[in-house]
Amino acid sequence: MRIRRLQLKEVRRYRELDIDLASGLTVVRGPNEAGKTTIQRAIELAITRRVTSAAGDLESLRPWDAPPEARSVVTIEFEQDEEDGLKTGTLEKTFAGSRGTVSLDYDGQSITDPALADQVIAELTGIPTEGFFRATASIRHQELDDVTRDEASLRDRLQASISGADRGTSRARKKLDKALYDLTTKGEKNPGRLKVAEQAVGKAQTAVEQGEAALAQLAADRDLLAGAHDRRAETEAILAERRSMLDKARQAERLIADRTAAQERYERYRQAVEVTAELDQLASTHPSANPLPVIRAGVERLRALDVRARELRAALAGEVNVKFEVAPEPTTWRSVSRISVALIIIGLLIAIVSVAANVLKLATLGVIPAVVGGIIAGIGLILGGVAVGQRRSYSMGEQLRDVEIDRRLRGRSEMEAELAQCDADIARRLGSLGLEDLPTAETMLAAEEAHVAQIDRLTAQRDGLVGKEPPGTLTAVRDAAALEIAQKTSAIEALGPIAKEPRARERLEVEVREQESALERSRDDEANARARVEANSVDAEQVAGQAERLAMWREQYATLERRQRVYAGTLAAIDRAEQATMKTATRYLEKRMVGDLAMVTDGRYRYVRVDDKTLDIEVRAPEKRDWVKVSALSQGTMDLVYLTARLGLVRLVTGDRRPPLILDDPFVTLDDERATRALELLRAIASDFQVIYLTTSDRYDKVAAEVVELPGPTMVDDAPAPVSDPILPDAPAPDAAPAATAAPSADPATPVDEPAP
Repeated sequence: MRIRRLQLKEVRRYRELDIDLASGLTVVRGPNEAGKTTIQRAIELAITRRVTSAAGDLESLRPWDAPPEARSVVTIEFEQDEEDGLKTGTLEKTFAGSRGTVSLDYDGQSITDPALADQVIAELTGIPTEGFFRATASIRHQELDDVTRDEASLRDRLQASISGADRGTSRARKKLDKALYDLTTKGEKNPGRLKVAEQAVGKAQTAVEQGEAALAQLAADRDLLAGAHDRRAETEAILAERRSMLDKARQAERLIADRTAAQERYERYRQAVEVTAELDQLASTHPSANPLPVIRAGVERLRALDVRARELRAALAGEVNVKFEVAPEPTTWRSVSRISVALIIIGLLIAIVSVAANVLKLATLGVIPAVVGGIIAGIGLILGGVAVGQRRSYSMGEQLRDVEIDRRLRGRSEMEAELAQCDADIARRLGSLGLEDLPTAETMLAAEEAHVAQIDRLTAQRDGLVGKEPPGTLTAVRDAAALEIAQKTSAIEALGPIAKEPRARERLEVEVREQESALERSRDDEANARARVEANSVDAEQVAGQAERLAMWREQYATLERRQRVYAGTLAAIDRAEQATMKTATRYLEKRMVGDLAMVTDGRYRYVRVDDKTLDIEVRAPEKRDWVKVSALSQGTMDLVYLTARLGLVRLVTGDRRPPLILDDPFVTLDDERATRALELLRAIASDFQVIYLTTSDRYDKVAAEVVELPGPTMVDDAPAPVSDPILPDAPAPDAAPAATAAPSADPATPVDEPAP
């Protein structure tokens, strides 16, 4: 990976920074506090640190004068050499704790997942972690001084660089040494394990016997558990198979039901299509050109006219002569009326005389004469009523005679006119219907009614089949139903024999329930067996340890020797593992360091040796013609040796990946001549790696492909002294100016001060 452009926002002294870097050697030059270390730290974080990290050092990245909501943003544009050519990409990280965001655009992909983005960057650079990067490709000159103080630290550092582990083997060695001491000490106040074992032989013997018995029971319980587990697994497999077959059977039932429904739908729509075709044919073959309501209304009117005409003709042709003479008025009513009047008068006189005689007491007649008089008067009244009835009957006869005479005189002419009008209406209506006579009209009406009835019957049949479905869609629906039948049939055939087996679902449901019950029983058996195993608290390792300790305690010194051999063997195994891990690495380092060291020392040191066990670095001194440890060399030469070792480590651990090399002025202790040769080495390395060299000197500008000059801080503290820390009037002026405080720059490209390292 080669970084071609670096952009910082709200990172230490930089509110905004935008610089371009060369693909080869780039020198970033500036005075102290210009922000060179900030650039190195920003690249480290962009390549290795997850944006959601909550580490405290990320908070220190924010400028001193930044607002609380400001967040540090690092953006790099890079290019990568791949087998299929040069590819470019952009990585932007906003460090905001749990709200941090990342955007990686590379090879046509846009990644915003923090873990995935870090994984892709690790694959591109070959650098898995931040510590790994700082141990190999990101070099600070002060770190070289630190590792020279402790050979174990150097060895662990190199092991961690090669293996990617967090620590080396020195800690394991210390633990083994301590274990040996604890085993062999024999003091009374601090007895070793051997002396403690002699006092615990009796207890250990009992514990071993109990443990072995418990182990035997545990083995039996585990055998039962294994058998129950196998039965459960077998039952689960059978149940899974039965469930799969049941699913197929249910699917087959659904498919068969769907196919049956499709067949029923197909039959309905097929019949509907046939009925529609028949309706279309009937619609074009009506017996009459006139609609049925018109024909029916016309025929009904013709029927009424024909009936009326026949009535008129019958009235005119078969009329009976009526005699207009009326019998003479009967005279009996007159004589009857006279007799009734006479009887009434006589009866009243008899009654009145009888009553008066009785009242005046002229004679004693009683009530009989009065009753007789009343009877005679009643008879007279009855005869009067008969006479009145005869008179009224004669008067009504006279009135009827007068009416009949009037009707006979006026009715014949009107009936003849009405008959003529009926004949004209019949002829006109027959002409409008295109018929000759009423029987023909009746025949046509019957034919049209039968035709319309057939149409109505077929229409009702179609509505019963498909409802109000538009006739134009019937063919498409029928064809769709036929296609669905074919598809369902094909799907049923694909299910295999289970789809054709009658009542397969019921049989499989019974089998599934049986297998589920069997599975529950097997699970219960397994759970019971597991409970017995878990209830047995014996620990096989503890029993084995007790047996070993018992044997050790019995044999005493033999056991001590055995433990010593075990620990010694462990140390030897560690040594062999270190040698197996480091042998290839040390040879590779020697091969890479020889040429580089000879170049930067102008041939003074042409041979390098790295110890496979201790990883100590030695060079052959020309004065002694023998090997000397690197710690015996000057600080500048030692820095060169460790620098070449770092460069070799980078090539070793990254393989075919090429991370950028960031060097924070590792040649500060070199003289001009060696510094120039070291820069030549870096320029040679820059053909394969991108090198970013941070320095305060301009002596490396001429070999750089790109020089980035950073301005130093310019602000001074001109504020008055704090009240809590007054400056005495006679106090001398300080030797150095106070540290500049951070303030926003008028120009966004101008950085602000960062905290002093």
